[in-house]
Amino acid sequence: MATERKMLIGTTGMPGAGKSTVKEIVEKLGFPVVVMGDEIRLEVQRRGLPITLENLGKIMLEIRRVEGPAAVARRCIPKIKSIDSPVIFIDGLRSLYEAEEFKKRFPDFKILAIHASPQTRFKRLLKRGRADDPRSWEEFAERDRRELKVGVGEVIATADYMLVNEGTLKELEENLMDLLKREVGEIWALRD
Repeated sequence: MATERKMLIGTTGMPGAGKSTVKEIVEKLGFPVVVMGDEIRLEVQRRGLPITLENLGKIMLEIRRVEGPAAVARRCIPKIKSIDSPVIFIDGLRSLYEAEEFKKRFPDFKILAIHASPQTRFKRLLKRGRADDPRSWEEFAERDRRELKVGVGEVIATADYMLVNEGTLKELEENLMDLLKREVGEIWALRD
């Protein structure tokens, strides 16, 4: 049986800010993570399309247009409910509509924004080289515009917590650990 009361922490940030790195850190610590972008990737695959930046962007916007601006959040809720953990991270929150949807279902919902400058983010995305990552500054800027159009800037602006990720991986880990000890330490300690 799934835990009745769950603390959800939705991570947000512009592409390349460090959401995937934060996801890897919290997973190593034993926190479950639901990745919102996986819902988009699954839909692209279901339609038999290749996973490209263009297809992911097009399908993301179409899902939100057809099913409503909180559609991706609604698609994630059954997964969240099935996880038996007092603390769950949601990776890739992109709009206030999604935040409101999660808050309706899970009163202990908080937003963690990860921030890095455009130059830092672009360098990271080029280095990462995932199929859906931009390969030029123009593609990078277009992706940023699409993300901002969906509402990610508003989510970042209303975040409960902010991690600036301009330094080393070790610095990010230390800052994240400090935050987790402060905010979820007692809840997480009760998990066993």
